[in-house]
Amino acid sequence: MSGALIDPSLFEQLRVKIEEDTVIRKELDKITDELVQHVSFTQGVLSRIHSTPRSKYETLLPQVEEGVKKEIQSVRALAAFASQYPYFKYNYKWNRAVQDAISTVLLAAWLGGMGTESRPGEVGRLLKLEEVGEIFGVPVNLKDRDAFHITIEDYLLGLVNIVDELSRLAMNSVTLGDNDMAVRISGFIKDLHAGFQVLNLKNDILRKRVDSIKYAVKKVEDVVYDLSLRNLIPAKMEE
Repeated sequence: MSGALIDPSLFEQLRVKIEEDTVIRKELDKITDELVQHVSFTQGVLSRIHSTPRSKYETLLPQVEEGVKKEIQSVRALAAFASQYPYFKYNYKWNRAVQDAISTVLLAAWLGGMGTESRPGEVGRLLKLEEVGEIFGVPVNLKDRDAFHITIEDYLLGLVNIVDELSRLAMNSVTLGDNDMAVRISGFIKDLHAGFQVLNLKNDILRKRVDSIKYAVKKVEDVVYDLSLRNLIPAKMEE
């Protein structure tokens, strides 16, 4: 026998592809790490709601929105770079960070932030998937092309993420003397739980996370029940 059985160029081609893939992953890691830092900052500011009376939200929420602006920049940079490559090949790199960013936007809006000239902020407002996409300036639920986008699952997981924060806020609001907020949160979480029951969830992770909402419902219901026993429910909330 003479000559090589395997063409040496085969491995050279593979080496080039591996190096290209490594470069892509490193750049995605860099952008995602920046997003994670911005999300951590925003979450830190949001955590102050547990010790801040609602009357002081006007001072707190603008600080939250400054953090969100930085998140938006990172998500747009991520979208611009990631859209050059197959979405499902690399999306595991940024899924969690994007879902956490969505959570900060959803919570900020629920607390009365993220308002616009056409629609001022209001407590209890739930942003739709499309509104979240508009805020970040990226597509949602793409079906016609392979590019970066916010999926329905990203939105739902982001929504589940704010439930624990709100259930905690319900208890802390009572401590701050804001029983009205606890009642609002209770109604919202119960409505959210009922809404999730309508969905036919295929994602195992999402299904397990949604199952946990019932514990938050019970926790906040106990808070409201205790207020009711002590006749501390605001009259307007009982109508």
